[in-house]
Amino acid sequence: MSERQRANHQHMSERQRADHRHMSDRQRADHQHGCRIRLVALDIAGTTVEEGGTVYRILAETARAHGGTPSDLDVRGWMGADKRDAIAALIGVDRADPRAVEAYTAFLTDLAKAYAAEPPAPLPGVPEALAALRVAGVRVALTTGFGRQIADPLLAAIGWDVSGVLDAVVCAEEVAAGRPAPHMIHRAMELTGVTDPVAVLAAGDTALDVRAGHAAGAGMVVGVLSGAQTAEELAAELPSVLLGSVAELPELLG
Repeated sequence: MSERQRANHQHMSERQRADHRHMSDRQRADHQHGCRIRLVALDIAGTTVEEGGTVYRILAETARAHGGTPSDLDVRGWMGADKRDAIAALIGVDRADPRAVEAYTAFLTDLAKAYAAEPPAPLPGVPEALAALRVAGVRVALTTGFGRQIADPLLAAIGWDVSGVLDAVVCAEEVAAGRPAPHMIHRAMELTGVTDPVAVLAAGDTALDVRAGHAAGAGMVVGVLSGAQTAEELAAELPSVLLGSVAELPELLG
């Protein structure tokens, strides 16, 4: 467990810990009584891949370089969102504004350089968890606020591809709206042939991930403490359960 994960666990209230245990037991009982999860839809940065918060550091730096004055709290509010929406909001213009387009292009360039210097890596235990889920017949999809220009090279660098490790990847730019809208999860369902949202588990490390899961009608909505947001921030969105990591999903569903 990383230092950030330990800090998140340490800041969980006893009530949150009790709720966590209760919801885990209830979800296991539901699963045993026939509510079988057929698809897990997972975020990338901070949920399945460790990238040290680089994306949000570059997001803030880009916004400030293009006339924005975002506080750390402002940036936190856009964690998990379509990065085009985030850039535009943080510099105070419409997404179609040429200044937003220019800033987003700069963001992509700077983020690619940062990832080249410090390559992201799968979070501990996550590759094994994804493999175990697929062996059990559960489809695995990644949903992300990244565009293909970032997502595809990032996943290629860690050896994750569709058919090999994953069943689908959906980027915010490919649907009508990013999180907290449910469209990426619904698109993942289409790509994997899952028609009932009750058979979907949606998981992520941000409040927007949890909101999107609820909006999609997912049978289970999981907040994970491996990323940038705290247990308190995630619990406020009423996830079905809080987990330390996606690595715990096979046990949760077992």
